[in-house]
Amino acid sequence: MQKLGLIAGGGSLPVEIAEHCQRSGRPLFVIRLKGFAGEGLEPYAGAEVGLAELGKCFKALKRAGCHSVCLAGNVARPDFATLMPDLRGLAALPAAIAAARQGDDALLRMLVAEFEKEGFAVEGAHEVMDDLSLGAGPLGRIAPEPESAADIRQAMDVARAIGLLDAGQAAVVCRGLVLGLEAAEGTDALLARVADLPEALRGRPGAPAGVLAKAPKPTQERRVDLPTIGPATVEGVARAGLAGIVGEAGHLLVLDREAVTALADELGVFILGVDAPAS
Repeated sequence: MQKLGLIAGGGSLPVEIAEHCQRSGRPLFVIRLKGFAGEGLEPYAGAEVGLAELGKCFKALKRAGCHSVCLAGNVARPDFATLMPDLRGLAALPAAIAAARQGDDALLRMLVAEFEKEGFAVEGAHEVMDDLSLGAGPLGRIAPEPESAADIRQAMDVARAIGLLDAGQAAVVCRGLVLGLEAAEGTDALLARVADLPEALRGRPGAPAGVLAKAPKPTQERRVDLPTIGPATVEGVARAGLAGIVGEAGHLLVLDREAVTALADELGVFILGVDAPAS
């Protein structure tokens, strides 16, 4: 197996990938991004690198013998005026600023291209871990009731529509009414906003209704920034009185799958993988 360079931001996804590599015997080297990477990555061989220190990053990866890289974890859009790039980062900075003006997708595509220019193969998190993405059909014991079918279709359509605008990856629909759209605030904040709506709009404990849909942006680079859910997503859906979660099979990452499945079963929340639309 080729040695993997893990470019690690925040959250639990980089830790899951590192643990998977350790279990499977895949050699690993972790680039911990300053200010973002969590403490769970400290035990692994690697280096700490600033967000604009591309030269330091590339040299560390090549010195470690990495042939592939995986970009994973949460990284907030930087204030370019405060970055401290090295020479290689400085050379890439004008292109990064120009790409950022076109949206997050363009910025991520530009970053992926920089790694490919250096000869690295870029692997998606779902490619590194085959069992990380949601499969088709229900996850766990709870399946959607027939009355959720229309909300499932509409919520997925809406999530894909806002993705075309590079606005977000998630939407909430209940009984045909769009209750909320995700933007820069993220899914947890979206669900908190929905939970503050009147129960007549969104369902309630014991009588849940409505769906959270998460979909990749149709034009995005799918090796980075696929939509994710975790235990906090399930808790937020239940708190908002929603019946379930739906995403594209193969294109929704499930973090801490065992905990997510057990929690969804306990709270009566369905999690459903549906086929992506034909291209």
